[in-house]
Amino acid sequence: MTDRSIDTYLNYDDLSKRLLQLAAEQPHIMQVKSIGKSFAQRDIWLVSLTQFSSGPANDKPALWIDANIHSSELVSSMAALNFIQWMLDNKNDADVQRCLETRTLYICPRVNPDGAEWALAPVPKLVRSGIRAYPYEEPLTDGIEVQDIDGDGRMLSMRIKDSNGAWKISEHDSRLMVRRNAIETGGSYYRLLPEGLIRNYDGFHIPPARKEQNLDFNRNFPVQWRNEQEQKGAGHYPVSEPEVRAVVDFISQHTNICAALSLHSYSGVLLRPYSFKADDQMPAEDLWLFQKIGQQGEQLTGYPAVSAYHDFRYHPQEVITGAMDDWIYEDSGRIAWTVELWSPHRQAGIKMNNFIDWYREHPFEDDLKLMQWNDTSLQGNGFVNWYSYSHPQLGEVELGGWDSLFNIWNPPPSQLQNEVDRLPKWLLWHTLITPRLEWLHCKSRKIDLGIFQLDVAVINSGWLPTQISQHALKNKLVRGVVFEIESDVNITFLQGQPRMETEQLHGRHDTPSSPNNWLGQNGDATNDRIRMQWLIQIEQGASVSITARHERAGTLHQKLFLE
Repeated sequence: MTDRSIDTYLNYDDLSKRLLQLAAEQPHIMQVKSIGKSFAQRDIWLVSLTQFSSGPANDKPALWIDANIHSSELVSSMAALNFIQWMLDNKNDADVQRCLETRTLYICPRVNPDGAEWALAPVPKLVRSGIRAYPYEEPLTDGIEVQDIDGDGRMLSMRIKDSNGAWKISEHDSRLMVRRNAIETGGSYYRLLPEGLIRNYDGFHIPPARKEQNLDFNRNFPVQWRNEQEQKGAGHYPVSEPEVRAVVDFISQHTNICAALSLHSYSGVLLRPYSFKADDQMPAEDLWLFQKIGQQGEQLTGYPAVSAYHDFRYHPQEVITGAMDDWIYEDSGRIAWTVELWSPHRQAGIKMNNFIDWYREHPFEDDLKLMQWNDTSLQGNGFVNWYSYSHPQLGEVELGGWDSLFNIWNPPPSQLQNEVDRLPKWLLWHTLITPRLEWLHCKSRKIDLGIFQLDVAVINSGWLPTQISQHALKNKLVRGVVFEIESDVNITFLQGQPRMETEQLHGRHDTPSSPNNWLGQNGDATNDRIRMQWLIQIEQGASVSITARHERAGTLHQKLFLE
């Protein structure tokens, strides 16, 4: 039995081995394949979870989950792995069993294997996404380049005494730096810099250096893509990066995917579209739907569900475009979420009303809470006390501060399992709410010699409607239910056609909170089902194959013998 513990961060080779071993242990419900190659020619693994004996994966409604599109957000890939293992370990649970028999999960645990490998190196190199030089391949500009200069595997901060520095040592905790008062003079002040070396240092200026690798894969998706002059890191054109192209190709080719979740870190929040326009620009029915799903997510994960546009903008006059969740919803009308795992602030008892504004302005008491959390929960391992270092260019400096990679951006290994265990129940629930076709009946009746009436009916047993969203319905982004009849012998259709397309089927998603007829509804209408009839002429004793399919709600097959 493979070790199931999630107590360390796996590099590419170890993650690959774990996935392939899990698939080898239970091939009847798990398959692994590569959906593409990264820039450095590493396989991008895709896990399919379903009970293959109950039908092909593509014939069932599906949920897509991806992780680690940003290189240093490593907890996300471990959360994806944990969910895979959780499904396998709980395969006899009634809900998990029903999910595997009737749905499919497509899980891409590490979209960005190259960047993650750099982050996991003994001496890490941290980039936003991919390792390809972008936007230029020319030599780098002058300035400070972040790196581990003393070889201890950490990239910390440097503090340098400077009479014009903006910082001073806190009188409450000497490890913490606080802002110098606007008119303060006469004290000991410091300049804070990231740990690193200064390229072409002139002994005077320390500008920030342009990074060689500036790609952001989550700006490279097709919807609302903007070029480098408008949005940094977006790539030379939509889906220019092989990692993003692999994801877009797979999702576009698998119309049975009803919803998608992209796992990131860190903030401990569930983000819903749009990133680039306000809630009132979304169909009200879809906003209500996202809010209902988000409420369930809040209950099961402990993460608040909020709008990316209203609650997670980096600047009040700027928006994010080219993101994965916006593409999923806008392009095809499917549900999409960005899940930001892990919140050191919440761990420390800090309440954040806006998840970005806190970094611009917050009370010093919050820094004290974080330090208290470091001293207790992290046993003092998250914050490195300042120590002297002889910098080859700046002389005597001090290194210290937060060791962010596995404390702030990702949970430390000792807390990794607890964090990733937040997600499985919501991911399972999100899969089970997808629409699903089921037969109500499929029968035939002999009318005369060689003439038969075929009578079939299907129902959407899922909570979501077959089209998923009002956006999809309004813009005709998905076909209705399609019925097809075939036989090995010739059929004459006296009534009906060999292929007939019908409307969408309703779900239970908009059931009101009270059965009282407050809004004058017409009760629970039977718009979740549809019935079709044909009159055919065919030789006695032949059989017909009837298919009912919806690209998001699944495919049904039935064979009728006509006696």
